[in-house]
Amino acid sequence: MRELIVYAEQKGGMLVDVSLEMMAQAVQLSHRINGTISAILIGDSCGYNADELICHGAHKVYLVEDKRLALYQNAATAKVVADILSVQSPEIVLIGGTSVGTDVAARVAARLRTGLTAHCIDLSIEEIDGEDQLVQTVPGWGGRMSVKIVCPQRRPQIVTIRPGVMEKGDPDPTRRGDLIPVMPVLTEDDFGARTLAFVEEKTKAGSLDDARIIVSGGFGLYGSGGFRLIEALADVVNGEIAGTRPAVDHGWIEEERLIGQSGKNVRPRLFISIGTSGAMHYTTGFSRAQVVVAIDRNASAPIFDVAHIGIVGDLNRIIPCIIKELTKEALPERTRS
Repeated sequence: MRELIVYAEQKGGMLVDVSLEMMAQAVQLSHRINGTISAILIGDSCGYNADELICHGAHKVYLVEDKRLALYQNAATAKVVADILSVQSPEIVLIGGTSVGTDVAARVAARLRTGLTAHCIDLSIEEIDGEDQLVQTVPGWGGRMSVKIVCPQRRPQIVTIRPGVMEKGDPDPTRRGDLIPVMPVLTEDDFGARTLAFVEEKTKAGSLDDARIIVSGGFGLYGSGGFRLIEALADVVNGEIAGTRPAVDHGWIEEERLIGQSGKNVRPRLFISIGTSGAMHYTTGFSRAQVVVAIDRNASAPIFDVAHIGIVGDLNRIIPCIIKELTKEALPERTRS
């Protein structure tokens, strides 16, 4: 029976969301190939997370506990993962597209001399030339179309998936699975560079991950003097600000507020996109938003193809009008003129 393996990344002793999102995807894929699902869990005294992985679909959890691996150690962790994959010979390996995941995925693929597809936005099983193949979909050609990739010969097929692209499944506490302890074979040579600590940069702004409303801007705001209008609208609707790569490059927002293939994938109730063209590598970042409102002066911009509501016109006139109306609605009835 063919095996799918998920690299279960953890942070602060807890599984990161993308690990559980990939478990749900692995469950779907396993039904198509009649496969089993396993997870690799690496850390120090982290076995308690195995139960959660099993509840989300894992039949087996390969548990590696070593004090030296309490923090992610790039070369050592890659060796441990590659050693397990070499023994198990899985069909498919799913790794989260985090800063840790993208690093370990590239190292493992190089060790195993197999293919790696990064930043997948969809996975499916299709019959190609009489064989079931994993079809890996990524944005391509500058984000103007989706590209499907297959790895017909080399195994395992390794892919990374950005956080937020897939949905987490519902845990089933009645599921049962096997916990398989694995003793890592590591020497001091595997720790040529050591991670001593992870330090998170503090930010005054709120998180995009849990935001109900996000106001995002792009290069179309250049003529408006940057993000002044975006910030004003976000303040009125009590939303978080985000943007495209040009917005980051111009210093209007920080890197962690980048939306899209190389940034965040978000799921707000309302996503307002202003002054953006709508390239696929951007729109994949908010494809799960409940309502998308697009505002741009270019009526043929691709952003309007994915928007539920579109407004075409001068941003310098439209946004102040919206702010005025929203502010007026918020005022008590007796104060209106």
